[in-house]
Amino acid sequence: MRPQASLAPFRLFRIEVERVVRLSPSLVRVTFTGPELGAFASGGLDQSLSLFLPRPGQSEPLLPPADEHRDDPAGWYAAYRAMPDDTRAVMRSYTAREQRHSPAGELDIDFAVHPDGGPACAWAERAEPGDRVAVLGPTGPNNSGIRFRLPESAEWLLMWADETALPAAAAILESLPPGLRVKAWLEVPCVGDQLELKTAADAEVTWLVREVTEASGAHRTERTVEAVRAASLPESRPYAWIAGEAGTVKALRRHLVREREFDRRSVSFTGYWRLGVTEDGLRAEAEASG
Repeated sequence: MRPQASLAPFRLFRIEVERVVRLSPSLVRVTFTGPELGAFASGGLDQSLSLFLPRPGQSEPLLPPADEHRDDPAGWYAAYRAMPDDTRAVMRSYTAREQRHSPAGELDIDFAVHPDGGPACAWAERAEPGDRVAVLGPTGPNNSGIRFRLPESAEWLLMWADETALPAAAAILESLPPGLRVKAWLEVPCVGDQLELKTAADAEVTWLVREVTEASGAHRTERTVEAVRAASLPESRPYAWIAGEAGTVKALRRHLVREREFDRRSVSFTGYWRLGVTEDGLRAEAEASG
């Protein structure tokens, strides 16, 4: 799970694909269902979860028995890591885009897909109804997988997200109160990825389309920071939520705190991935650093 200060229980949910919808050239929505989803408690609009996928040739993800470690999440994860690399389930972090408490229960997860994507990307491209997966998700709504927490004192909101954080950004925009001023920059690979977003907020959304902006020759992080630096921002009390590629997140946070003089406590930031490093590589780095 992506880290956060508070803690709450998590458990493993066995679910299966109900339907698959192509939202855009780079985004695929997979809707899951299952009788266990009634206990899944997605309490945040950027609610993260760990998704476990079967490896090629497997009908379902291979995982340690959850019942043997019901009160010992660390022990369960250690047992998972001890399984052979070529058989244990593929684990990736994703956002719960939307949960519906219908009689069967439904959970949407949006996948950013691209030609050179990893195993999760490849799985989403070929997903079909009936395919079985598992998620490690929350059993309580106020949990450690939530980062977006709009303070009552905030008078306006600044957002940046790339395509990996676009599902969370879209859900956040849908939730905002009428009239709240928002300045949002959303980065996507191509023009066709500019989704129609719904919000009651007073939102100014700027799409940063890489197939267009790459013509400038500047690095993607430089292009993003320059776009925000050039903007005229409100002078009232802000809250910022930035999520996506870790290098860009770091540079944007530095700009907001050092140049714009945002209170660092008012900036929520999450690196979903890092350019040139796989998620397995990031986990290995985190484990090595303690």
